[in-house]
Amino acid sequence: MQIILLDKVGKLGNLGDVVKVKQGYARNYLIPSKLARRATEAAIKEFEGRRAELEKAASAKLAAAQALGEQLSGKTVRIAQKAGVDGRLFGSVTNADIAEALTKAGMTVAKSQVRLPTGPLKTVGDHPVSVAPHGDVVVEVTVQVVPQVD
Repeated sequence: MQIILLDKVGKLGNLGDVVKVKQGYARNYLIPSKLARRATEAAIKEFEGRRAELEKAASAKLAAAQALGEQLSGKTVRIAQKAGVDGRLFGSVTNADIAEALTKAGMTVAKSQVRLPTGPLKTVGDHPVSVAPHGDVVVEVTVQVVPQVD
């Protein structure tokens, strides 16, 4: 299925690119989330008319993400969890826990923006974690997992 991208989509293309994707991906994800439209003649003409407006919105999103990235850069977040004597957690620290801790610290971060390449954190200590508020902005944050004191 031919689609026009209305925003930058990772590993697919940039704003205004006409790409071919599988029907299910377009119909179930890209079109409902307003990231793309079907590439019909009318849609292409309409897109060309709105191109400047969409580019301005995309640059505003990028600027906001860069500002958030500067706030997050070098931050340390402390999360208390129940742990055993050997330093292993009884549960784990997930991206949702990290996003919630960052939001409590005053920075609005969604759980989908927190990237844990090796999976949830399962030990006490300092762990470097990537936070990506935008596809082009990736920042390192240190998550300090400490044993919970009752």
